[in-house]
Amino acid sequence: MISYDQDRVRALRAALLAGVGPALLLVAGPVAAQDVAAEQGSEAEGDAIVVSGIRATIQDSINVKRQETAIVDALSADDIGDIPAISVGQAIQTITGATTHREKGDASEIALRGLGPFLSNSTFNGRDASNGSGDRSVNFNQFPSELVNNIKIYKTQQADLVEGGVAGTIEIGTLRPLDFGKRRLQGELKAQYNPYGDRIVGEGGIGWRGTLSYVDQFANDTIGIAIGVQRNDTNNPEETMAGSSTWTACRADIVVANGNCTEYARDQYDQDLPFYLVPNSYIFRQISEKDKRDAIFGAIQWRPSDQFNVNLDVQYSDRRFVENRNDLTISEARRSLANVEYDENHIIRYAEGQSALESNGTIQSRSEEYLGGGLSVEWQPSERLTLTVDGSYSRTIRKDVARNFRLRTDQRDVNGALNFFAGPNNNNIRVPYTYELAPGSFVPTITIDPRFDLNNHDLFWDDARFRRDESRRENEIVAARFDASYEMDGFLSRVSAGARWSELSYEDYSARNGDFNFNPSLAEDNRINNLCRQSFPQTGFLTAAKGNIINSWATFDTNCLFREYVGVEDPGLPDDIRSIGSRNVTERTLAGYVMAEYDADLGDMPVRGNVGVRVVNTRVTSVGLRSDLIVIDNGDGTIRLDTTGDFDAVTIKSRNTRILPSVNAIFEAAPDVLVRLAGYRAMSRPAPSALGAGRDILLESGNSHTTIEDAIRNITATGSPRLKPLMSWNADAAVEWYPNKDSLLSATLYYKQFNGGFQPVVFNEEFTIDGQAVTIPVSQTRNSPDKSRIYGLELTAATRFSFLPKPLDGLGAKVSYNYADSNFENHDIRLGDEYHPETDSVSPGIIPAAGLSGYSKHVLSAQAYYDIGPVSLQAIYNYRSKYYQDFVGGNSQLRFVGPSETVDFRASLNLMKGVSLRFEALNIFNEPKSTYMPVYGSTRQYHYYGSKYFIGIRARI
Repeated sequence: MISYDQDRVRALRAALLAGVGPALLLVAGPVAAQDVAAEQGSEAEGDAIVVSGIRATIQDSINVKRQETAIVDALSADDIGDIPAISVGQAIQTITGATTHREKGDASEIALRGLGPFLSNSTFNGRDASNGSGDRSVNFNQFPSELVNNIKIYKTQQADLVEGGVAGTIEIGTLRPLDFGKRRLQGELKAQYNPYGDRIVGEGGIGWRGTLSYVDQFANDTIGIAIGVQRNDTNNPEETMAGSSTWTACRADIVVANGNCTEYARDQYDQDLPFYLVPNSYIFRQISEKDKRDAIFGAIQWRPSDQFNVNLDVQYSDRRFVENRNDLTISEARRSLANVEYDENHIIRYAEGQSALESNGTIQSRSEEYLGGGLSVEWQPSERLTLTVDGSYSRTIRKDVARNFRLRTDQRDVNGALNFFAGPNNNNIRVPYTYELAPGSFVPTITIDPRFDLNNHDLFWDDARFRRDESRRENEIVAARFDASYEMDGFLSRVSAGARWSELSYEDYSARNGDFNFNPSLAEDNRINNLCRQSFPQTGFLTAAKGNIINSWATFDTNCLFREYVGVEDPGLPDDIRSIGSRNVTERTLAGYVMAEYDADLGDMPVRGNVGVRVVNTRVTSVGLRSDLIVIDNGDGTIRLDTTGDFDAVTIKSRNTRILPSVNAIFEAAPDVLVRLAGYRAMSRPAPSALGAGRDILLESGNSHTTIEDAIRNITATGSPRLKPLMSWNADAAVEWYPNKDSLLSATLYYKQFNGGFQPVVFNEEFTIDGQAVTIPVSQTRNSPDKSRIYGLELTAATRFSFLPKPLDGLGAKVSYNYADSNFENHDIRLGDEYHPETDSVSPGIIPAAGLSGYSKHVLSAQAYYDIGPVSLQAIYNYRSKYYQDFVGGNSQLRFVGPSETVDFRASLNLMKGVSLRFEALNIFNEPKSTYMPVYGSTRQYHYYGSKYFIGIRARI
């Protein structure tokens, strides 16, 4: 039985913290009237109350939430650079119901209400933003928080919002210089210290980031400009242990002494055979990294009269990082497994195996460039009528280049001496090892036979292999919209209508150059081995992972090995970069809406809101590749197939139209109490990378077949262009209490009913092979006809304890908690349920399904702050329970991310007018990230990133 003691402790801690907020509000509630009276008294005496820092940000955020018609949570700052976070992702995770997926120790993709990023929509100044991940989430690490002024999360939909967010819409906003209304020149310089970076040999763990911004108004305040620039130069080292991304169910009733385990085949699933789950390989990886980002944000606002308002804004970000990876690989994790012990979830607890060992190295670089912006023209021909035209452009290009080598063990070392595991009459190259995973732990203990010295360079030299992999993703969005609104008297206060056209294009390729011809002598291998050796580049590798005993191994200089074996450090791209995995997707959308806003009284109760409908038509064209095949007649009535080395294009088109009604209502039950109701239909489109049309053809063994269909074993899709948007009907009900400017207590109940999940399917598709039309079954993913649902509760409590005696009256707190429950199902592509359309039947899998991608049952954010006079302190705790995370591109196996909790700290001290000293600490307790495949509890990978510390100074003029 698996014991998840750590999970239970975390969940209990989160539940206890979730109760703190309401308790604090109950204490603060009786003094709310006292606070209001004090504020009114100060204003009556002519004393201006100036609120700044964290308290001002929370006040602004509470006010935004109160004024919005939809159910909204926000983080807003009046001044540039006042968003209290080191990154936009870090800022968003402090907003109620929002949490992040962490990469390189920082917040990246966002999940709302415990739902994954693919169910959310992100916009930048009201426009769709592209990304380089192949999905529809936004890499918020691309945007510096110092140049962002407000972040809104729309939890409910309304007709004038860009469609795409079942969970919600994240709106990132930059300031408009005329609306800002004052001149501001600001500079900020921060130094970074990363203790993990200090453990890299020859590095000090030091980085920096500098920000400069300028806002001004000219020509009698008819023209305004704003510009901000930032350079970020940091390091993000990482240490990890991982299994491969392909997992196999091995039959436990068959022991293979000298070979791979026997796979549990799908046609045997009905026999209920014993099995365990195992990856193809295990990897220990040490990563040194340098990360640079340059960002420029600019805006021009022109308001020649009260009738015209023109806004032009541009955002540019160029991020580049280089990783130097050193791997120890157990490359044959399925080979010669014996004495296997596994639990009822088929997770290996103990096993003995034999595998070749490899010392691998990789230099991986990534460049990601974002360019976005738009022009908006607003014209008010009359006091009641407003017309707006907006055009926008967004493009992201991500390029990854990885140069890697492999050096493997052999029966002899590089000097010709026989190894202990090989005899004079055999060619054994495999080293014995044991694998053990304790209950409740995510760290397996892998013990290599102690007779093998992992740090001996002589033992890693055979089967030298070199590869240069390059992938490029380009995502571009061009859009235009027209909106008209007319203000009215009476029950309807405003009527709006509009239309939007957009074209999204996504194109990628992945190319490998690995065709290098060399056949060195043992003497040459010996020379190169000695020349390119290096010391292990880190101290204390994975010492934080309790249970791990592998802390170093023999490593080599990647550039040196490429020079000596290949002849150049970077051999470049192959002549032909086409591949079956390449994708070319175009998605055209035409949407229109009508929305009416109302404002009236229901008896003595003020009521306002909106009602509308949005109609969305989407057309997808996907172009992919498959290997070109020729039919060879054997002359005896049989045939065989062979590849020509060329490719045939595969084009698949699909279209859909969706109608999205919505209604929002706000009842002012009391001057400080609002009751909100909302009902709406929402949609979330599949990721562009999941719409690929490439087809991978696997031929049957042998050379004698009667038909083309018999000669093809299987065709696997690289994507599913026929996937439709995930649709949901939604209902929300909220009660919000605003006792004073600093305080909020709100509770929201929500319900979502989804039309279908995703499941593996085999569709018959037509192909033309050597001029002959054939129909072949193709494995891919489809929209399930099943209905599923999610319901949840969202709580927020915020207050400032102004009733306490000075100086404790600067204390404040904010707690937000989200609970969600869902029965949505995603099935493993290899081991889960599989649908057969020709018989309209489902063959059961052997492992349970996952839920929604990114779905966490519990999400909690708790903040405590002290803000008074020149001092501002803030501590932030974030918790997220386990969730399923799909791989980009889809059609892959299930991957789960374990619970995470992080503690961050921020402080600032005003030294003089306009000058402040700032300090930030992230992931103070070095919380690791753990992932599992293909069932939860079966460790696939764990990462340690370490803490990060920033100290800097900011000056304003």
